[in-house]
Parts: sequence; structure tokens; C-alpha cells
Amino acid sequence: MKKVIVSALTSALVLGATSTSFAAQNPFSDVNDHHWAYNAVLGLAEAGIITGYDNSDASLNGKFLGGRSITRYEMAQMIAKTLARIEGESGPFNVQLRGHQWTFVDNSGVRRVVDGTVVPFKLSNGATVTRKDLDDLLNLMTEFRAELDSLGVRVEELEKHADKVKWTGEVRYRYWNNRTEVKNGDDEKTSRNQLQYRLFPTAEISENWTAKARLTGSVNMDSDTSGDMALTYIFAEGNYDKFNIKLGKMPFFSTVDSGLVMDDFFSGGQITYGDKFKVKLEGGRWNLNHSYMDIDDSANYLGAELLYDDDERFNFGVGYRHFKSNEFSSAIGYGDKDKARIFSVGAGYNFGDFSLDAEYAKNSSADEFNKGYNVELGYKGADRNQPGSWGLYLAYRYAGNNVSFSPTYDVYGMTSNKKGVNFGVTWSPFKNTYTEASYFHGKTLDTKETTKTFFGRVSFFF
Repeated sequence: MKKVIVSALTSALVLGATSTSFAAQNPFSDVNDHHWAYNAVLGLAEAGIITGYDNSDASLNGKFLGGRSITRYEMAQMIAKTLARIEGESGPFNVQLRGHQWTFVDNSGVRRVVDGTVVPFKLSNGATVTRKDLDDLLNLMTEFRAELDSLGVRVEELEKHADKVKWTGEVRYRYWNNRTEVKNGDDEKTSRNQLQYRLFPTAEISENWTAKARLTGSVNMDSDTSGDMALTYIFAEGNYDKFNIKLGKMPFFSTVDSGLVMDDFFSGGQITYGDKFKVKLEGGRWNLNHSYMDIDDSANYLGAELLYDDDERFNFGVGYRHFKSNEFSSAIGYGDKDKARIFSVGAGYNFGDFSLDAEYAKNSSADEFNKGYNVELGYKGADRNQPGSWGLYLAYRYAGNNVSFSPTYDVYGMTSNKKGVNFGVTWSPFKNTYTEASYFHGKTLDTKETTKTFFGRVSFFF
């Protein structure tokens, strides 16, 4: 808060020397003498808490121009100066804003909450600050938050509670081109152009809980057709120290094997505990139509992961996932079973600009195409927050479709059940952008035919 106040005071003093030119260029609407904020400021001025103009015209310093519309920038300047005075002149008190409540801590360490029972405090000029005065100031801060932001005044707690919903998003273009060399026949060629618009709203529920969602709209550029904006997922998330809880429809990612088994969404619940060493338990329902097994139903699901990750050098994890659905028996190479029991393990190590990752997964219930593994060497990597950053990766991927239900590999977006070499380049040409070009060369696991896939992606984040 002290940094906020110092910034506020500095901005107010600088702006005060040039307020005439700012008023002339002010892009905001004026505040006339009928606006509630105008009367609130006058009330605070009469109490000696807020002061008038700092102006290049010395005759106006410390005065108000009654009956004249003042600019929102001028109003924000007065509020910023008042914030600085309360911090700088309230003597031994440390002023804090908690939600929509002011809190003061004196030198004895006693917390004094402004709730109508605390004795008002005085400023150095003798002005008495009451509960009502602080409520008026808080309302003014909310009303002129955009202008205060322009002055460099960022009241984090106020912003946190004033904007209950925050939006981020992505515009993403992806292209796939796949060619399979069919034995004793013409080669199969398929391609797809997809443009997506994705919105990510995050809503504050309480100090520990938030609601998160994703809205997705897609355009098939090959046929110039588009679909409606749809809700991809929505869930509530709670954070309590080392505990994380999710309830609803949420991202479904097999972390221990880096997405070799799963990168999709499921409906249910998830709880994670730990810091560097984490335990994750989850369960619910998953739509089998999102898998590469070409079956259409939902399955009951339970899963657990143990993961160690030091965020710098090394990570290691093991996982187990159990699915149950009558539809499994209709999957090719599966057999007459209604369950999937998938074990997976993975590890990664970073050394300088290089990284090496390896993962393995096995479905003990399936008869065929029941294993998957991946070995990947990476060099650096594009970071959308660092313009000009780039990276390379080279991997050997083997993904049977009865274990890699919905793998994260983009080159598997056209065909599945294959093995081969995957090479890719990533680059961030400027801030909030990410581009990728990837090529896969391998064979299908069922027909042993040569398959080649080119994948390209361009993403703009906001």
C-alpha cells in the first residue's frame, strides 16, 4: 500500500503542474456539480480531508471552482492526493484496504477495523477522519478507478474486488496436412484449416474460491463454415495453502506422462495436495467420443497421480487411471471387456538450454495397441512473453489408440494409432504470440502404412 501511495503522490504532484493542459485534452466526460462524486468531494473538503486544485494559476491553488464542471482527471488527482495524505499524515497507523473494508494497525500491533466503533483519527492539519469519510473515499476510488490507474495509482485490493470477472483469450489458427501411403491403392490425403476464438473468464467467488470457464468458437476455413460459441468447460476452484480443489467440468491432462495418455476435459472433481511433491486424486465421467477409439459414449473414471517436480531440473511421476464403459468392447483390438486400466510413468531433466523427457503408458485391459511411449529432446522454447524467443524439439512417439486415448501431440490431430519421428520449431515473433511448425514421419500401427503429417499453428493472446 505504501508503494501505491508514493506513486499516487508523485503522480499527483507531476500532474498538478500541468493540469491546465490535461483538462484541455481530457478524453473523459466532465463531472458537473450535480454528480454525486462532486458533492462527496465537497463534503470531504469541508472536513479538511481533501484539498482543491494544484494549478499553474497560483490564485486557484487549494480552491474549488463552484458551479464549474471539473474533469475526471482533476477529480482523480484530488483523490490521489488524499490517499497520500492518509498514509503520510495518519501518524502511527498503517492503512490497508481489505476487500471493501479499511483496516489500520497502530505501533502497538493492535488491529483497528473501521466498523463504526473505532475512535476516528486525525490528520496533521487537525481534520478528523470518520467512518463516513472513509466510505465516501472508497466509493470515489471505485468510481474513478480508471483515472487513478492512468495516474499510476493501482489499489490492488480494490481492483480485486471491483472486477469480479477477468477475461483473457486467444485467437488460434491451426493447419493439418496428412498423407498416408496406402498399399495397393491411391494415397490418402487429408487436410484441415481451423480458426478458433477462445475466451477464458475467471470470476472471484471468495478469498479462496474462483470460477473458471472457457468459451470456444471455431471456423472451418476449408468450407467457410462456423459453429456457435460453446462452453468448453466450467468449474469452481479452491486454494487452501497446499490444497487445490476443482469441481465441475475441467481440463483433463495426464501430467505424469506429459499428455501421452490424455489432454481433454472431464466432468467431476479433483483434489491436489503438495508443493514440489504432489498427490492428485480425481474422478467423474469422460466422453469417449473425444478419444481415438471411434466409440461414442461416456465412461466412469477414477485416477491418481504421484508427482515430484522441482520446477528447475528434475521431475518424475507415476499415475493410474481406471475407466469403465460397455463401449470398450466395441473398440478395435480391445476384446470383450468393459474396463480400461492404464498405468503411466514419466520423467524429465533440464540441463542448460536443453531438456530431455521420457514417458511410458500401458493399458493392461486391452489386447492390442495397448502401449505408448515418447522420448523428446528439446532446445530452449518459445515464450509468448519474450518476443524473439524460439525453440526446437525432436521426438520419437509411439501411441496406441487403446492407451493414448486423447494425446496432446498436435500432429496426431488427423490420424491416430501410429509411431514415428516428430520434429518441430517454435517461435514468438512479438509479445503475446506463439507460432509452431511441426512434421511427423512414421507408420500406422494397424496397417503398417507410411504416414506423414505437417502441422502449423499461430496464436495471438490477449
